[in-house]
Amino acid sequence: MEAIVLGGGEEAWARKYGVRSKALVPYRGRPLAEWVLSALVEAGLSPIYVGENPGLSPPPRLTLPDTGSLLGNLEAALAHVEGRVLVATADLPHLTPEAVRFVLEKAPEAALVYPIVPKERVEARFPHTRRTYARLREGVFTGGNLVLLDKGLFYQALPLAQKVVALRKNPLALARLIGLDVLLKLLLGRLSLPELEARAQRILGVEARALITPYPEVGVDVDREEELVS
Repeated sequence: MEAIVLGGGEEAWARKYGVRSKALVPYRGRPLAEWVLSALVEAGLSPIYVGENPGLSPPPRLTLPDTGSLLGNLEAALAHVEGRVLVATADLPHLTPEAVRFVLEKAPEAALVYPIVPKERVEARFPHTRRTYARLREGVFTGGNLVLLDKGLFYQALPLAQKVVALRKNPLALARLIGLDVLLKLLLGRLSLPELEARAQRILGVEARALITPYPEVGVDVDREEELVS
């Protein structure tokens, strides 16, 4: 199976380290992106990298230039793969081959599989990290920075994804898109995982499933410079 690593974009604080992209900021002697590439390769995947590549190791099988947008980068990379692909962001320095294999081996058959991590797992492994959590009937979870998807899903859902990006600063419009009933249940902690999957499936038009993973490494990324110290 192939993988896509999204390493594009610029962060002002990355310039302190002599680079423009967060993916190239050093963490424990290696660029953030190299930790992700290593985990994917050791798990048996062949990664495509999108973003500036000054000689990353292990080398991706293909490097593509940053298009300037997340959706644009994903679309460019998907043109070079077929079928199912694992997509990862380049800012997951704790990612391990074991975590990747778990996702691949346990993922249900669905066009979209999104790993989620229980809050207690994150706090036990990374007690000082700050994450965004959602309370469901089954527990409190944070989303992963990996997603397993079928190539055809992206093109089917692209208009919706573009709409979500356009509405990202309009919470009311986003709520209408998701459904006020689901949003209210989520805010009250009464929404179940099957209900959430069903709504995602209705919106996307394909089967979408969540995968509860015990590996917090898939959900702990580097958003801020202070998170490099861990």
